[in-house]
Amino acid sequence: MEYLIKNTVIYNSDKTVKADIYIKDGKIEKIGENLSYENATVVDGSKKIALPGLCDIHCHLRDPGYEYKEDIISGAKSAAAGGFTSIVAMPNTKPVADNKAVIDYINNKAKNACVNVYQAGAITKGLEGKELAEIGEMKKSGIVAVTDDGKPVSDGSMMKKALLYAGMFDLPVIAHEEDMSLVDGGSMNEGYMSTYLGLRGISKAAEEVMVSRDIIIAKSLSEKVHITHISTKGSVELIRQAKKDGVKVTCDTCPHYFSLDETACDGFNTNAKMNPPLRTNEDVEAIIEGLRDGTIDMIATDHAPHHEDEKNCEFDKALNGIIGFETAFALAYDYLVTKNGFSLNKIVELMSRNPSDFIKIEGGEIAEGKVADLILADVENKWTYEAEKSVSKSKNTPYNKFTFGARVTDVFVKGNYIVENCNVKG
Repeated sequence: MEYLIKNTVIYNSDKTVKADIYIKDGKIEKIGENLSYENATVVDGSKKIALPGLCDIHCHLRDPGYEYKEDIISGAKSAAAGGFTSIVAMPNTKPVADNKAVIDYINNKAKNACVNVYQAGAITKGLEGKELAEIGEMKKSGIVAVTDDGKPVSDGSMMKKALLYAGMFDLPVIAHEEDMSLVDGGSMNEGYMSTYLGLRGISKAAEEVMVSRDIIIAKSLSEKVHITHISTKGSVELIRQAKKDGVKVTCDTCPHYFSLDETACDGFNTNAKMNPPLRTNEDVEAIIEGLRDGTIDMIATDHAPHHEDEKNCEFDKALNGIIGFETAFALAYDYLVTKNGFSLNKIVELMSRNPSDFIKIEGGEIAEGKVADLILADVENKWTYEAEKSVSKSKNTPYNKFTFGARVTDVFVKGNYIVENCNVKG
């Protein structure tokens, strides 16, 4: 199929131009003004903006083993609805994605997904932190990173081995930072709100101690480490200083950490329960500043679907996590662009260019000759997010009924028009 997107404004990480975009055979064939092609289907982009397809390096598709929450196909559709054309699934499935057989199963199923689905392999077998997983074999099957996300690698010696071994295969290590002895059975941020609600809190030190440890290990080895879903001011400061010292550290945060604080848990709202927990307004401001100055390299969703029964219970028993694909861009636009003066070019850098470069895939740019992974968004009309209409199987979100100022409306993946006027095809 051939498509001609007319009269749109194109945002890349480094420049903005008004032009037409001609798509043919899965590629961006031509960018220019007043283009005309007889066989192309015309898409009106005059009231929309065009951005490279978003890339999410951290999501949970729950497949295999927990398909009642989400599966690869439904998760991909939810990702598409939010403008993500490439996503990386975490390995805390059942069985754990810690060997070639599970990776091959996922890759085979992902062939039928509407977006590009990549897989991260486990660092340790069974996520148990005792023995390195089959990283080399999984690399042959196409994994793009290793992580024990959902659990920390508590043993420092094991993390050292992981950084060295993954480095041999040029695979990034994504570190889930959590000192379980400091978590100590907590279920939300330790502070005023936890005391007010009578819930056991989780110290910020639980995250920051592990961030510090892994920075020190990476520095001692001169190896790369990526720290995921950072949530505290202290973590931002540690990473900022480490970068100044030349440590090979990168990191990401999630939209909920720059848009919500611990007060969202008021009323024992389990849809505001996540790991790491929502922190204070001071932490939110530090996260925003870290995104602004480049300390935080990218935004990931940590899309974590759960069945309603796993959330509709006592707060301390509810499972952690929220769905995130379909609100991520809208949150970035409202809380970063509108409220904090970020440019859309910066959003492209954080949500497309840097994540694509991180996992070494083509993407992150709208340019002639590049793969036609791109999105159109409406930033002129407000819309209200309704969780019950989410494309995901699960509906666990704190953003139900939020009104946003931006919405992804159209999505192309490898030149295929998979979302048209907010409707996911297929």
